[in-house]
Amino acid sequence: MSTPLSVVVADVSLVLLPERAIWIPSLHTLVVADLHWGKAAAFRAAHVPVPTGTTSSDLSRLSAALQDTRAERLIVLGDLLHAKHGRHPDTIATIAQWRHAHASLAIDVVRGNHDLHAGDAPREWQMHAVDAPLSFGPFVGCHEPAPHPHGYVLSGHLHPHVSVRGRGRQSLTLPCFVFGPHVGIVPAFTEFTGRGAYTPTATDHIYAIAENDVIPTHGAGALPNDA
Repeated sequence: MSTPLSVVVADVSLVLLPERAIWIPSLHTLVVADLHWGKAAAFRAAHVPVPTGTTSSDLSRLSAALQDTRAERLIVLGDLLHAKHGRHPDTIATIAQWRHAHASLAIDVVRGNHDLHAGDAPREWQMHAVDAPLSFGPFVGCHEPAPHPHGYVLSGHLHPHVSVRGRGRQSLTLPCFVFGPHVGIVPAFTEFTGRGAYTPTATDHIYAIAENDVIPTHGAGALPNDA
């Protein structure tokens, strides 16, 4: 059983999910970033041996989050696709089948740096692609984390991880959510991606994902509520 964590950002209740997603109950919206679909196919096209089934695994985890939250809208904060070489027919068909199973779900994709090269989603995926910023509630959806005058930014791009130390000087590097005064960063949804180290600042609040739990690791004060 997973253990999400509720926080308040920009005066809105957010639920941080171990599936590497943010659930916004008041907006009936699930937010993810950096899916990088087709990355394994792109690597194999370059003759790099990588595991198969990564896209199916990510889709299964995404379906579980959608089912648990009953989200009506999915927002992807950039890098839906990894590269042009990742647009393999099997990958496209697998995601199209998943999309058919979630036909009533509205999906908005904020274009990221990989999307600019890989192109927008195939028509059969029925996803609405837009350039940043995308406004929803008090939030501004962007791929790259930078303050915006029109709201509190939720972003991706950095694939943030944080080191957590335990007894006996043992340490783990875990994916994490980051919330600063004006910008929040969502961890990469796919597990098949690089780890971006993140150095916390004095004003950051960081929540690490430890298997099925989301745990606070940095910042003990109140979360930022000002856009």
